[in-house]
Amino acid sequence: MERIGELAAIATVMCWTTGALFFERGIKHIGVLTVNFIKVVIAFLLLMITSTVFHGMPLPLDATLHNWIFLSLSGFVGFVITDMFLFSAYNTVGPRIAMLFMAFSPPLTAGIAFLFLGESLGQRGLLGMSLVITGIILAIVGRSGNGNFGSLDFLKIKKEDRRGYLFSFLASLGQSIAIVLSRVGIQDYNAIGGTQIRLFTAIIGFGLISLIMYRGKNLKDAAKNPAGLKYTSIGSIFGPFLGVTLSLIAIQQTSVGIASTIFGLTPIMIIVPELLILKKRIKPLEIVGAVVAVCGTAMFFL
Repeated sequence: MERIGELAAIATVMCWTTGALFFERGIKHIGVLTVNFIKVVIAFLLLMITSTVFHGMPLPLDATLHNWIFLSLSGFVGFVITDMFLFSAYNTVGPRIAMLFMAFSPPLTAGIAFLFLGESLGQRGLLGMSLVITGIILAIVGRSGNGNFGSLDFLKIKKEDRRGYLFSFLASLGQSIAIVLSRVGIQDYNAIGGTQIRLFTAIIGFGLISLIMYRGKNLKDAAKNPAGLKYTSIGSIFGPFLGVTLSLIAIQQTSVGIASTIFGLTPIMIIVPELLILKKRIKPLEIVGAVVAVCGTAMFFL
């Protein structure tokens, strides 16, 4: 099927958008670390069932040492490090701002892929990426309510938000590194097994952090909070289960640069449920930015 990589990347964006909205609610109930640990456990169990159905084995026992090394590194960077920064940013500056900062990921990923994988987007890909980035910048400016590009006011950052912005940028950098590591590690291996390896590493990482920091008390407290568990469980289905699996299919079937550029649409996609479901006010420049970003994505299909 033609364009399966790009289609998988778009489906990834939809899943990540849905997951982010539910994870935000889960964090308010049971905290960042607990949500991260529970989400990877749930996703791993779901993938065990999926792998059994489609591949006849619950665990990735047929993976090579190469697969295990690089996908484990990707899991540690992409889940443990990146998601701790990202979810902390959710709790500091909110999911929309945090995800908007993830717009830095596509150019960072393309740069890393160029240096280490020798990949090139080509002129059309570069134009598409430029449009996507331009659209995201317009959405950021529109959201801030500052359309005066001649003023330096939009560069001012509130003191209490600085840590959240820093965490958001570090999450973007972590995602870029994880995507490249996944591309190197996945090769021709199946995406379900590859995601299992990444999640397995994340379970160990989050489990050790929980034991060291809280001696597991955070997990015991979460068991008494059904609302937090509900939101986290739903987010886990869309985020690390469907979303991450689809993301591996995307980077396996298309270039890292194209996949990561489409992934960068996630902060734009969040506008849609906030407008239609959460009834939040969306400013005109944000909508213009979304349209420009979508046009950039369309460049990959022309």
